[in-house]
Amino acid sequence: MKNQPYIPRKATAHFSQPLIIPIMVNRPESKVISHKEVITTEFFVLSDGIKKVYTERDAIADYGIQRIMNPVSVSYMNLFINGILQPKVNYQVNEGILILLTEDVPEKGCPIILQMIRI
Repeated sequence: MKNQPYIPRKATAHFSQPLIIPIMVNRPESKVISHKEVITTEFFVLSDGIKKVYTERDAIADYGIQRIMNPVSVSYMNLFINGILQPKVNYQVNEGILILLTEDVPEKGCPIILQMIRI
């Protein structure tokens, strides 16, 4: 008996009643919901391995017309280099221009994405 392989049996379960889980729901008498329009704009560029300054002319053409908006006109900006969110001290944005403030330059072909969110 010890040398025989273990063959699992089909599991069967029999429930006589459905499972009921009580959930407490807090429902206030009145609830105000505010709807705001959120506009997201992106700027996509591939690093050339040399430059630290990118303009709208450097954008990936296949993604259509792209703009680098004035920071004053947006609520939030996020910069991703190779998919990693960068701290604000690593870059500066002016209308039409993205400037990397790091000592090193991203490797050639590395994606750089500037996300601009306006609420």
